[in-house]
Amino acid sequence: MINDIHIWVSLAIVVLAMILYASERLAMEVSSLLILVLLLIFFSLMPLVNESGVLLFAPQDILAGFGNPALLTIMALLVIAQGMFQSGAFDKPIDYINKLAVGSTLLAVVVVVGAAAIASAFLNNTPVVLLAIPILIAVAARQKISSSPMLMGLNYMVVLGGNLTLLGSSTNLLVADSAARIGAPPFKFFTPTLLGLLLLCVGGLYVFFIMPRLLRRNPYSEQQETPESGRQYIMEIRLRPDSPLVGANTQAGFLPALHGMTLQMIERGTSQMLPPFDDYTLRVGDKLFIAATRQEIADALADKNHPLHTQILPLVPTTDSGDDKGDMVLAELVVAPGSRMAGRGVYQTGFIHLTDCFILGVQRRSHMVRQMLGEIRLEEGDILLVIGQQSNIDGLPNQTDALLMQWSARELPQLKNANRARLIFGATVLISATGTLPIVVASLAGACAMVASGVLNVRQAVRGFDLRIFLVIAAALGMANALFITGGAALITTGFLTAMEGASPAIILSAFFLICAVVTNILSNNATALLFTPLALGLAQSLDVPPMAFLLAVIFAANSGFATPIAYQTNLLVMTPGNFRFADFMKAGIPLIIIIWLTYSFVAPLYFGF
Repeated sequence: MINDIHIWVSLAIVVLAMILYASERLAMEVSSLLILVLLLIFFSLMPLVNESGVLLFAPQDILAGFGNPALLTIMALLVIAQGMFQSGAFDKPIDYINKLAVGSTLLAVVVVVGAAAIASAFLNNTPVVLLAIPILIAVAARQKISSSPMLMGLNYMVVLGGNLTLLGSSTNLLVADSAARIGAPPFKFFTPTLLGLLLLCVGGLYVFFIMPRLLRRNPYSEQQETPESGRQYIMEIRLRPDSPLVGANTQAGFLPALHGMTLQMIERGTSQMLPPFDDYTLRVGDKLFIAATRQEIADALADKNHPLHTQILPLVPTTDSGDDKGDMVLAELVVAPGSRMAGRGVYQTGFIHLTDCFILGVQRRSHMVRQMLGEIRLEEGDILLVIGQQSNIDGLPNQTDALLMQWSARELPQLKNANRARLIFGATVLISATGTLPIVVASLAGACAMVASGVLNVRQAVRGFDLRIFLVIAAALGMANALFITGGAALITTGFLTAMEGASPAIILSAFFLICAVVTNILSNNATALLFTPLALGLAQSLDVPPMAFLLAVIFAANSGFATPIAYQTNLLVMTPGNFRFADFMKAGIPLIIIIWLTYSFVAPLYFGF
C-alpha cells in the first residue's frame, strides 16, 4: 500500500539530489551513487506494496536504469564519437566550416547550429548533436575561442528544433499516441510547426546573443579547456638529407610546405635569417625555427604527406620491436616549481632518456620565446609539448619535475581509418533516422563496428565511456521511477493546478506549461509527457478550449529540459566536452525556460482564440 511516507521520502531524496548536484560539494559520480544507495535502503526497509501485498517497486526497479536503452545508446554513441575523433574523420567538414569562420566566426557557428536545429526536426536529436559537437569544438579551437557557449547553444537549438514536427522528438510521438488513445484530435506531421518555429526563433535570439554572456566567464570551463587551444609552441627541426623540406622555397615571406605554420627563423651555419624570407631555398643542415599550435602539430604528424611527419616521427623513441609509429600520443607537461629542469636547456634535462618521450616544443605563458629550441633555458611554468608511445606517456604522471596536464594526453589521429569511421557513423545515423532498427540497436552495432573494423582498439573504446554520465543517468532514472510509482509527481501536479482553480483559461494554460517545464527538469521528458497528457486533455475539456492548446503545451514544456543535465540526454552529451557543471545548466537554461514559457503563454491564447 502506498503511504504518504513513500511520497515524501522520494521527494526529499530528489531535493537532496538537486542540492548535491548544484552545490558540487561531492563529485557527481559520488552524489549519484549516494542517491541510488538511499533509494535502495529506504525501499528495502519500507517496501512499496499494493492492497494485495504485491511489491510495486523492488530494488531491481531502482537499478533498472543501468540497463536502460537511453543509457546504452549514449554510451555506444560516445564510443562512436571516439572513433570519429581518433580517425580524424571530421577534418574535411571542419576545414569547410573554418573557411566560413575566417570571415565570421558567428556565421560559421550559425551555419552549424542552424543546420543541426533543422535536421533535428526530422532526425533523432542524439546523433545530430553527436555529429555537430566535434565540428564546433574544432572551429572554436582554430578560432582560439571557448567552445562552451557553442556547445550549450547547439544542445538547446537542437532540442527546440525537435519541436518543429511530430517526428522531431520521442516526446512528440508519445504525446500524440497517448492523446489519441484517450479521445483527443489526431496530430498531423506539421501540427507543432508554426508555434515550434516561433519558439525556435525566439530561443535562437537568446542562445546566440544573451547566453554566451552568461557562460563567458565560467572559470571551470576555462581551466578545463581542451588541449586543442590556440597557444603556439616553439619547435626546432634540422633538415636531414631525406627531409622533404630540402629544396623547398620560401614565397612572399612564407614557407608553403609548412601548410600554415609560422617560420620564425632559419639558421644556416653561423648565420641566422629572419623574416621576411624572400626566395630562400632550404638546404641539408638548415635549422628551422617554427611556431605552431598543438592542433597544427597534431594534424601535421598524422598526415603522412606532411614534411614534419617524416622529419619528426623517426626521432621518437620506441620500446616495441619493429618500426610501428601508429600508437603515438601527444601530451602537455608543465615545468613544476622547484623542478631540476628549471634553468637547464631543453636537451640538457635528460628528459628523453628518462621517459622515452620526445620534446616537440615549448610554450611560455608570459611571452613568445624567440630562441632556437636548444638554446631555451626552461623556467618554472613553461609548458612542454611531448610525443611518445602510449605506454611511455602513461608513465609521465610519475614525473615530479614536469607535471602532466590533466586531459592533455591525446593520441594522434589515424587518418587511414577516416573513411571507415565515416561509413560506420553514417550508417548508424541513417539506420536510426529511418527506423530500420531501434536507435539503441543501431548505436550498439556502430560501436562494435568501430572496434571490429580496427578504427578503435579496446583501450581506446573504453576511454570513450564517461562514468559521470553513466551514473547520473542511472540515478535520474531511479528517482523518476520512484516519483512516478509513489505518486509524488502526480501530487505536485494536482496540487499546483488546484491552486489555480477559478483562473482564466489563459492563466491556467500558462501555469500548466510552467509546472510541466519544472517537472521535466526533474523527471525525464518522456515520463513528464506521459504524466501530463491526460491532465492536459481533461483541463481543455473542462475549460471548453481547443485541446491542442494544452497538448502542444505538454510537448513544448516537456521538451524544455534545459536547466539540469539529467533532464535530457543531449544535455549529458555536451556536458563532458563543454566541461559544464550542474550550475551551468541552471544559469543558461532557466532564462531560456522562462522565455519559452512567456512566449507560449502570450501567443497560444491568441493562436487558438481564447
